Amino acid sequence: MLKTIIGILLIITGLFDAYKYSFQAQKIIKVGTAKGQSRKFINCAVINDIVRMTYAIVIKDLYLLAINTIAFGCMVYLLVITYLYYPYRGRGLNNFKRPNFILYFINSLLPNRIRKRL
Repeated sequence: MLKTIIGILLIITGLFDAYKYSFQAQKIIKVGTAKGQSRKFINCAVINDIVRMTYAIVIKDLYLLAINTIAFGCMVYLLVITYLYYPYRGRGLNNFKRPNFILYFINSLLPNRIRKRL
């Protein structure tokens, strides 16, 4: 009984966690740029969600798996929106091509002193 109550509370608070990622993505769309968005934050949150989902699968906890799946979906949505609205150096040029997602992701993992400006 106690496990069920705590599981329901976990789902409710997990929905708030997932909602904050969706809310952040909607703000980026509204503003039209992801200039102030930290790509390292998004990468760390995605890695955290993957580790928590793996843990939930290993221990077979359905509450934790459900919440992590929802949060991971919202985080991937935020990652894609940030990729689409990221202020690239050449934006607005006729012959500019957005870098592919893999290059963008690797670039977001590198420290600022090493990475190439997109």
